[in-house]
Amino acid sequence: MVKIIIIDDEDNIREALRDILEYEGYEVDEAKDGEEGLLKIKKEDYHVALCDISMPKMTGLELLLKVGEAGRCTQFIMITAYGNIENAVDATKRGAFDFVSKPPDLNRLLISVRNAIEKYKLVSETTQLKKKIYKINEMVGESEAIRRVKESVDRVAPTEARVLVTGPNGSGKELVAKQIHEKSPRAHMPLVEVNCAAIPGELIESELFGHEKGAFTSAIKQRLGKFEQANGGTIFLDEIGDMSLSAQAKVLRALQENKISRVGGEKEIKVNVRVIAATNKDLRKEIQEGNFREDLFHRLSVILIHVPALADRRKDIPLLADKFLYDIAEEYGSSTKKILPDAMEYLQSLPWTGNVRELRNVVERLVILCGEKITLDDVRMFAGSM
Repeated sequence: MVKIIIIDDEDNIREALRDILEYEGYEVDEAKDGEEGLLKIKKEDYHVALCDISMPKMTGLELLLKVGEAGRCTQFIMITAYGNIENAVDATKRGAFDFVSKPPDLNRLLISVRNAIEKYKLVSETTQLKKKIYKINEMVGESEAIRRVKESVDRVAPTEARVLVTGPNGSGKELVAKQIHEKSPRAHMPLVEVNCAAIPGELIESELFGHEKGAFTSAIKQRLGKFEQANGGTIFLDEIGDMSLSAQAKVLRALQENKISRVGGEKEIKVNVRVIAATNKDLRKEIQEGNFREDLFHRLSVILIHVPALADRRKDIPLLADKFLYDIAEEYGSSTKKILPDAMEYLQSLPWTGNVRELRNVVERLVILCGEKITLDDVRMFAGSM
């Protein structure tokens, strides 16, 4: 049921608004000042707050800001006397949904309340979705090796520093990049991923920087590149060690000048992106062999984060396996299965050359092919022949 709280120091206003809203079928609560309203909003989940601007102890604007700091989705409709219209407009700039003047126009008030309820639902759903995505991208593990990675992510995420993530295939480099973005001030902007190894060398520049119509035979219209798509956010250059030297030169220029040029174009375009790169190669060795630019390496590696192989963090395998069991059950809409202790020990003893990605695939195979309790024989049959 929709819950609405009326926060006003005038008894007659609260009573009149309650009668109107209860008649419309809403569940209504009251608070006589901002402090009482804040306590109630922290305890209860209200869809909408009808809040007076001028109140003793705490103004409506102060309350609005404190509720925002508390992470509540409650939508505020500010109630204001004629002389406080400027304050009400200021409140909407700071996050209030709408404002109404005293005495309120009944039809306008109810329309505003209905719209605020819809906004609450959208914001609430988005918040839950973000939490779900954050949980999916969560780094799981308690080993010393993964603890160091988590600490590095927490320290570097709030900054604008470029990051180079290294580690073997399947170890979780992409996950580290997502965590850095999600914990950064750019989290509300796009994270654009580019797999440099999957794009043919002749197309990588067009993919990164875009192209103008007619730049080459198949360029039938203008196209924005990944750098422009990531403007204001983060670009993740995965497997950058496989990028061609010509593309490396353009990436270096983009990092130095914060400008790009589309293929076939002469105009310089300003971009504001944070760059996170990843590779499974030894870039210092690639530099010695002439395959990677040393100046680009130094531009990218302001912060170096190495993601360990799964074989170097076997202590984390039970935690990872349990997470995969839960995630896969959610995907399939089934009950969560359990890996028995001796079977888990056997999983920890395996080589895991494919790292975390391989472990996830094995767990999914076990979920599909085995019963509710996954035994040692099950693991030997379906995972032991890796």
